[in-house]
Amino acid sequence: MSVFATLVEQLADLLRPLFGLSAAAAAIIAFTALVRLLVHPLSRAAARGQKARTALQPRIAELRRKHGKNPEKLQKAVMELHAEEKVSPLSGCLPSLLQLPAFFLLYHLFSSGSIGGEPNALLTHQLLDAPLGGRWADALDHGGAFGGAGLVYLGLFAVVAVVAYFSYRLSRRMTQASAAMAGTAGTGADPQVPGAAAMGGVMKVMPFMSFFTLVTVAVVPLAAALYVVTSTTWSVVERSVLYR
Repeated sequence: MSVFATLVEQLADLLRPLFGLSAAAAAIIAFTALVRLLVHPLSRAAARGQKARTALQPRIAELRRKHGKNPEKLQKAVMELHAEEKVSPLSGCLPSLLQLPAFFLLYHLFSSGSIGGEPNALLTHQLLDAPLGGRWADALDHGGAFGGAGLVYLGLFAVVAVVAYFSYRLSRRMTQASAAMAGTAGTGADPQVPGAAAMGGVMKVMPFMSFFTLVTVAVVPLAAALYVVTSTTWSVVERSVLYR
């Protein structure tokens, strides 16, 4: 962590002429953007995979009509179809999974009082009046919801609420399009297709996932919350472009 802490400090020094005391917060946002740029090729691949899976729905529906009375034969036929078209039902999970290490790194970095046996200098940085190592509960204890730090969190909550709304609409539109293509209700998942039950459950919950970001922002250090808010906003914009 000491190497990463040094990198954040150096990036903050570069950004200080523009952002002043909030330079470290700007450095975290820049770091998040870099992470998202690195995984963008995988996000593009996931979008292509999603479009390919949607395009396969009529053929899967035909297989369902042909082998509906033989679940084992139907499963085999669907698996062969996915293999033939080189489509993986799990490809969309990879970009999110690869971002988790960066989030946990920031979480631990701004939760530790010391790094390499030395006091953690990153904890002295702030976003306006809110310490990057603090949490919403700390802001409420020092000034309340409308104090300097509290207003920073209210601003983040407002951003998350707007992003969550657009993410919800985008997810619902994608789910309905998949269901219409498959000729099924609600999730677009056929219970006879391999893994459909699990995927159907995920698709039901997915439109509401972005609202859980509000809880994350409230309980993690502000630095990690900035990462989550920036990454979530990036995701919505990216998905709206890639899934047009």
